[in-house]
Amino acid sequence: MALEIWTEKYRPKSLDAVKGQDEVVKRLKSFVKSQNMPHLLFAGPSGVGKTASAIAMAREMFGENYRDNILELNASDERGISVVRNQVKDFARSKSIGDGPFKIIYLDEADALTKEAQHALRRTMEDYAGTTRFVLSCNYSSKIIPPIQSRCAVFRFKPLQKNIIISILKNIAQTEGLTATDKALEFLYLASEGDCRKAENLLQATSAITKNIDEKHVEEVVSFAEPQEVAGVINLALEGKYNAAKEGLSKVMIGHGLSGLDAVTQIQKQIWQMDIPDPLKIKLIRACGEYEFRLVEGSNEFIQLNALLAEFSLLSENDTLG
Repeated sequence: MALEIWTEKYRPKSLDAVKGQDEVVKRLKSFVKSQNMPHLLFAGPSGVGKTASAIAMAREMFGENYRDNILELNASDERGISVVRNQVKDFARSKSIGDGPFKIIYLDEADALTKEAQHALRRTMEDYAGTTRFVLSCNYSSKIIPPIQSRCAVFRFKPLQKNIIISILKNIAQTEGLTATDKALEFLYLASEGDCRKAENLLQATSAITKNIDEKHVEEVVSFAEPQEVAGVINLALEGKYNAAKEGLSKVMIGHGLSGLDAVTQIQKQIWQMDIPDPLKIKLIRACGEYEFRLVEGSNEFIQLNALLAEFSLLSENDTLG
């Protein structure tokens, strides 16, 4: 199979093809029908359809020549004030090509823009509203300055449900001539953490190994341990079997190529699934947060993870004694 970015190939060509964002799609369709819209702010987690919705709306609004009337910029790469003053302003001041009522500037990851660039953008949005509409996409709308938020209609994108992501993966597998077991698709969903783009990329990476995909093949690509393995390590620590828990965690990390942060993340997720008292769960989650912060600050992975297991043992002992 030729190398190809599936996320581009399977990007929706119309708003009807955008999955899991029914309320957003309904409002965007009304803009297409009226051939008019305000500046827009798309906010939500990664891989849930923000860029896909913007491009699909542009396709419906401008037809096949939509690329002549839309400028896509990624603010995480180019986020200085010079970009706003040069690229954005030059595109915004020109009229649309063809029958389009205006042009669209799509600014992805707009929350990565510096404050100075956002203030410059605010003025540009105001001055060229007659010829250009801005669509800003971000993960955290709180990082967008209030003057820009007040100029935009805000659209909140919600995380995609499990059944939607799995149905998308099944469609891709069928189109690409792949077979994937239900467990493999479930594993891809868990590893993607609800990010459909990540799930598609993991499926593509796994397809390089085999056309008949099962959970073992996914494990080879994903740095993701079996939930039962992680639960076993936690249970050993809670039972006071510290040495066994430490050895078990080392085997899991080495066997699956996990980093310290990956291990803490999976431990934290597994705690919520375990049949232990809620007060103990809260203490364990709090400990995970503390040690995750230490790892982010640059502490030694194995020392901190061993300390985390030791704290689990102490917390369990205190909880039992208490």
